[in-house]
Amino acid sequence: MSAYPAYLAKRLVQFALVVFIGVNLAFVITHASPIDPVEQSISAVTSFGNTAPEAIAAMRTSLQELYGLKGSLGEQYFTFWSRVLRGDFGPSLSAFPTPVSALIGRALPWTAGLLIVSTLITWVLGNLLGGLAGYYQRNRTLKLMGVVAMGVHPIPYYIVALLLLIVFGFLWPVLPITGGSAMNLQQGWNWPFVSSVLLHSILPALSLILIGLGSWFLGMRSLVSNIVTEDYVVYAEIAGLDSRRVLGSYVMRNALAPQVTGLAMSLGGIFNGAVITEKVFGYPGVGTLLVDAVYAGDYGLVLGVTTVSIIAVSVGVLVIDLLYPLIDPRVELR
Repeated sequence: MSAYPAYLAKRLVQFALVVFIGVNLAFVITHASPIDPVEQSISAVTSFGNTAPEAIAAMRTSLQELYGLKGSLGEQYFTFWSRVLRGDFGPSLSAFPTPVSALIGRALPWTAGLLIVSTLITWVLGNLLGGLAGYYQRNRTLKLMGVVAMGVHPIPYYIVALLLLIVFGFLWPVLPITGGSAMNLQQGWNWPFVSSVLLHSILPALSLILIGLGSWFLGMRSLVSNIVTEDYVVYAEIAGLDSRRVLGSYVMRNALAPQVTGLAMSLGGIFNGAVITEKVFGYPGVGTLLVDAVYAGDYGLVLGVTTVSIIAVSVGVLVIDLLYPLIDPRVELR
C-alpha cells in the first residue's frame, strides 16, 4: 500500500475537477434558461393590481440580490460560487420565502435512503445470482433467470414504475402508491412512522431493483464465465477443493473488482432513474423536488438541487474508490 498516498492525491484531484466542471455546467445551463425568476416574481405580484414603477424597481433590485442575479455575468458567477461554498442558494420562488437549502435538506434523506438501500440490494443480488449462473452453467433455474434478466434490462424505469403502480395500486391494492409515509404521523424514530416509511418505499425501491438487477446479473455472469476457464480455477477443481470454496475464494472474489468499480460509476445514472421513479410514486425526495421546480420555473431550486446532486454523486464515487483498495489489497492502484 506504499502507492496509496499517490492514489489518494490523484483521486482527490479528480474529485475536485469533476465537482468544479459539473457545478459550472449547472450554472451555465440554468443561466441559459429563458425563464427569468426576477421578472416572473414581479409579474406574479403585479398581476393582482397596479403597482408604482418605483416599487417595481425596488422590488427588482431586492429580488436580484435574493437570487444572486445582480451585476454582470461574471459577478453573478462569483456570487454563485460563494453561495455554493456557504450552502446558501437563496429563497425558493415556488415556496417563497423558504430557503432552497431547507427544501433540499428535507428531501435529501428520502432520496438517500431510497437509493442506498435499493442500490445495495440490487448490487448484492445481481452479483450473487450472476456469479452462481456463471459457475453453474447447466442449472436450468439460473438459465431462466438469465433469460428474464435480458428481457427486463432494456425496459425503461418509468415503464416498470407504471406497471407496479397499476398492479399494486389498482388490480391488487395491497401497497401504498404515493407519498413517503402515512399522513398525520409524527416523524421520528418511532415504529408507526418507520414502518409506514418502509411500506411506502417498497414500490419505488422495487422499480429501481428490477431494472438494475439485470445489468449486474449479466455482467457478473459474463465475468465468472471467463474466470472459470482460468488455469488456477481448473487446477483447484482438479485438486478436489469444495465447489463452494472455489466459487467464493477463486472465482467470485476475482470477479468483484470490476463490479465494485462499476458500482461507483453507476451512482450518477441511478439518480436519473430516481427522478422519474419518485415523480411517478409522488415520493418526497430530491427527484420530485427537481421536477416540481422545473415546472414552476424555480430557478434557485433547480440550481440548488442540481449542484447538491453533483456533489453528492461525486462524494459517493470518491468514497468507494478510496475504500476498495483498503478492503482488497490486491487491487492495482492506478
